[in-house]
Amino acid sequence: MSLHPTISSAKVEGTAVYDLAGDKLGAIDDLVIDKRTGHVRYAALEFGGFLGVGTDRYPLPWDMLKYDTSKDGYVVNLDRDLLTTAPRYAKEAAPAYTEDYGRSVYTHYGFNWQ
Repeated sequence: MSLHPTISSAKVEGTAVYDLAGDKLGAIDDLVIDKRTGHVRYAALEFGGFLGVGTDRYPLPWDMLKYDTSKDGYVVNLDRDLLTTAPRYAKEAAPAYTEDYGRSVYTHYGFNWQ
């Protein structure tokens, strides 16, 4: 059992995200929280571009990410090819996180929208 089961969103933002092979995909840019339940719905993965220019945000269902203490980062069962067709947005153009949008994100990754 972890001694610290909670974490500040400020510490999650910037944390690296790796695929199952251990390759870095990007980093967490933002968290999206359900106002009614208080649960994190998405982690916005910053991916693509060069030196932060032209990078897009890819909302990933929070339950998709598993923290790996040996990597000091999150691991996802995801390959880069799936990201090419994933819902995404530019940092300045965050979407309205509606129920329909949520369903499209969760469905893309094979998760059920609750």
